[in-house]
Amino acid sequence: MMQYCASLTEYVRLKTKEVKIGNLAIGNGNPIRIQTMTTTDTMDTAATVAQTIRCIEAGAELVRITAPSKKEAENLLNIKNELRAKGYDTPLIADIHFTPNAAEIAARIIEKVRVNPGNYIDKKKFDFIDYTDDAYAAEVSRIRERFTPLVKICKEYGTAMRIGTNHGSLSDRIMSRYGDTPIGMVESAMEFLRIARDESYHQVVLSMKSSNPLVMVQAYRLLIQQMDQEFGELYPLHLGVTEAGDGEDGRIKSAIGIGTLLEDGIGDTIRVSLTEDPEFEIPVCRDIVKRYTHRSGHEPIAEFTKPELPYSTFADKRRETVAVKNTGAHSVPVVAADYSKKEDLGVTSLQPIGYTYNEQTDKWGINDAAADYVYTGSRLLAFALPGTLQVICDHAAWVNAPDKTKYHPLIKQEDYIDTQVASDELHFVAVDAHHVADGLVDKVRHHSAVVLIVHSTNAHAMASVRRFLAALMEQGIKCPVLLKIESNEDNVDDQLIHYAAEAGGLLLDGFGDGIWLSNQPGGPQNKQVSGRTYLEVKSNEQFLNNTAFYILQATRTRISKTEYISCPSCGRTLFDLQETTAKIRAATHHLKGVKIAIMGCIVNGPGEMADADFGYVGSGPGKITLYKGKDVMKRNVPSEIAVSELIQLLKDNEAWVEAGV
Repeated sequence: MMQYCASLTEYVRLKTKEVKIGNLAIGNGNPIRIQTMTTTDTMDTAATVAQTIRCIEAGAELVRITAPSKKEAENLLNIKNELRAKGYDTPLIADIHFTPNAAEIAARIIEKVRVNPGNYIDKKKFDFIDYTDDAYAAEVSRIRERFTPLVKICKEYGTAMRIGTNHGSLSDRIMSRYGDTPIGMVESAMEFLRIARDESYHQVVLSMKSSNPLVMVQAYRLLIQQMDQEFGELYPLHLGVTEAGDGEDGRIKSAIGIGTLLEDGIGDTIRVSLTEDPEFEIPVCRDIVKRYTHRSGHEPIAEFTKPELPYSTFADKRRETVAVKNTGAHSVPVVAADYSKKEDLGVTSLQPIGYTYNEQTDKWGINDAAADYVYTGSRLLAFALPGTLQVICDHAAWVNAPDKTKYHPLIKQEDYIDTQVASDELHFVAVDAHHVADGLVDKVRHHSAVVLIVHSTNAHAMASVRRFLAALMEQGIKCPVLLKIESNEDNVDDQLIHYAAEAGGLLLDGFGDGIWLSNQPGGPQNKQVSGRTYLEVKSNEQFLNNTAFYILQATRTRISKTEYISCPSCGRTLFDLQETTAKIRAATHHLKGVKIAIMGCIVNGPGEMADADFGYVGSGPGKITLYKGKDVMKRNVPSEIAVSELIQLLKDNEAWVEAGV
């Protein structure tokens, strides 16, 4: 049985079956396909056609349209006919949740249907049911009876299908037996896939989506193992992070989940679920996919020599490290800010990384996203530092540092062997995982206060760093490691994806006691697509610092701000999701560690917000239902007062603090 990919050290696309969706082939080594989903009312044919065309012209190779009932499913024919009349033959997908009859109508009209096994036939009322084996088998038989007609229709009409499991909408039956787990997600999909195979129907794509990138990645890996073990073959995989949000948050969370899998050659089609207009998802998809277009043929990386890996690929388990000051062991990952290329270094220069100096009181203000270390290169700072900030500088500068409790040397790995430094005095060593200096590991073994700063010059950098850190584990080396990611891309969007995919993938596998991001002098440029600037960058230092904290937040390794689980909107949405998300974010952004879900309709909530502390869910036109966890707290709240009611709910549950307190 395979691990979960063809190789952990060589970039090789995972071999999957080929599935035809209209005139488009996915899987079996075909290009990674890009898709999105419309947000218009499906009954508004003109608006849906217009938005679909915008998505296609932006680069979408597949477009999904919601079909929550029979009437929307029937109207897909009008939408398809208008698109074909205008010369667009891009395959369409019907998004189905609760209504098998809508799926059976849509399967006769368009090229693909998506069903969610958690709510297509099963129910989700958050009830625990203690099934006997016979009772459980009877429920599976019931599903077979209800699902088989759709399979037969798809087979007859040549329609493809996605079995799309979502972490938050696992049925009560699956939850009762498997719990809220990646394994439960896999079994939910496998039940439907077995039925399809029994009918000799193989035009199937699968997905394992979650708003938590770690859960998502583990579920896909387990699904691959299960398909390989049970069938000896793999079906194509659709990758995505649900409810990723908008702006930097949405892009980073998506790039971490999708990129971690693509780094190992996993994934045949992707969708980035942003709370933005769907055509603006496409450039992000393209930026992610292009990272892997020319990845094969990289310099070799040493293979793993033992069948058992030293790290966990299916569980949340960090590499065991020792504590060196505030780094390693049970400490949260630290953040290092690179100031080596900044010309002027004064008290105001630290503001972008979280430190604000008040000249009148001679005191520093420190925010929740303040860097722990600043790297100054060959220079020393000419002012007193904030109490929590430490300085990393080149060894030659450190020799002249007046306060060696605040300043710590950085030594290149090739110089480390011959450099005299006290073994119990904090020092950093820069290591290229692709070209590790002879004798480095032996010296590290005997130094109790060394922290490695690891990067790789290999084009397949994430796998190269992972292999080196796994080798440290194999040799019992427990020194902390900062992940250093340098990006040479010239724009903000590409740099965000680069940092998120490489650092995020390593953090999800349990590697890294800190993160250090750097780029070229001058920083990235703002990028415009369709006349719109995606992400504004004013200070390069702030961009790098914020990105580091966003990555740690998305990987759940260090929480520094409010987290929003926001669905990307679709034809089911019952309010202006983008405007409402902005209002809620403006009112609650200071609530560190609180997770708030903003869901457009009952399909995406409460199930999809299973990971949230509080939820804001559309329950009818102009009506909102507020949740605490999975429990309804207020029903049918008028949307014009719903944000205020959400704030009151936070206050009632002691989750509110005043801004600035």
